[in-house]
Amino acid sequence: MNLETLQLRSFRNYAEAEIEFDPGVNLIVGDNAQGKTNLLEAIAYLGSGKSFRAQKTSEMVRFGADFGEIQGQVFAQEREQTLRYLLFPGSRPRQIWRNGARKKSASELSGVLPTVLFCPEDLMILKMGSSQRRRFGDLALCGLRPNYDAALTEYHRILDQKSRILKDRFENPAIAAILPEYNLRLCQVGALLISYRARFYEGLGKSAAKFHNQFSGGVENFSLQYKTVSTVSDPFAPVAKLTEDLLDHLQRHERAELETAQCLTGPHKDDFTVALNGVDLKSYGSQGQTRTSAISLKLAQRELMAREWGEEPVLLLDDVLSELDPGRQDFVLNQIVSGQVFITCCEPGRFTKLGKTIEIKQGTII
Repeated sequence: MNLETLQLRSFRNYAEAEIEFDPGVNLIVGDNAQGKTNLLEAIAYLGSGKSFRAQKTSEMVRFGADFGEIQGQVFAQEREQTLRYLLFPGSRPRQIWRNGARKKSASELSGVLPTVLFCPEDLMILKMGSSQRRRFGDLALCGLRPNYDAALTEYHRILDQKSRILKDRFENPAIAAILPEYNLRLCQVGALLISYRARFYEGLGKSAAKFHNQFSGGVENFSLQYKTVSTVSDPFAPVAKLTEDLLDHLQRHERAELETAQCLTGPHKDDFTVALNGVDLKSYGSQGQTRTSAISLKLAQRELMAREWGEEPVLLLDDVLSELDPGRQDFVLNQIVSGQVFITCCEPGRFTKLGKTIEIKQGTII
């Protein structure tokens, strides 16, 4: 699969642009704050309906514009396809189109243009807090499993409602009577998330271990462990059993949640850890080991998506190569000999020979 052309209108700092891409490597060059990352954001949004930067759709609409537009011509699933998003300021819902037909949700575009983003922040994800690792896993899983995306949205909707009930009960104690209903539904949906995550992290860990082994020359043994609530002894158990385990854990924390008015337990606290030769990377890993492990995770994510969709996903490297030493640069470049790749950088240098160069200045292709 590959993105052949992209049209932007009133998107971020792009007033209007139309760009043709190479099916291989596309090098996006320009000074800082010219629109390179904005371009990658548009490509990622076209494929997933999600922004890796914006919390609200309206943030992506150019200031003062009535609407923003992202449209792309894609060759995928052995045919030409057109994907289109209309974005609006304020609270007006976006519009989603595929091949001229309007769609209800981005999940109906799933698999047409899957992407994998790798940015400098990802290099230190294994040293960061658990929320960053959950976001990494959630974004990857949403790209692989549309049903996971729906379950995650539902889980957070119920979680928000429960949080409001816990806070409101101080002024309206009777409202606490409906908490058991919300707890049950939260555990049922949470069990689905755990089931998806357990299988995803198992595959991710095996694939990342292979890449890390290649880079370290077999010296370092990479292992990944998924962490969820303590009452779940087997995350691969049937969903009904996982629901029971979550309810058990929730009941143990019920008093504390009532006292603090906070949702203290559940899959929204999940995490994963990485160890090298059995030693925890977050606590004891060097910067080099941390970066190599992060690279291995991203390459593993790409491999899992290629296995799922039968084609290499589009790889988006946002100024990440400039953060790596030559050895790690070569390791990444040697792994992306197939599929479509977009690389942003300020100083193209040694990368100009890789493929087509596209220069950007103040939201304009020059």
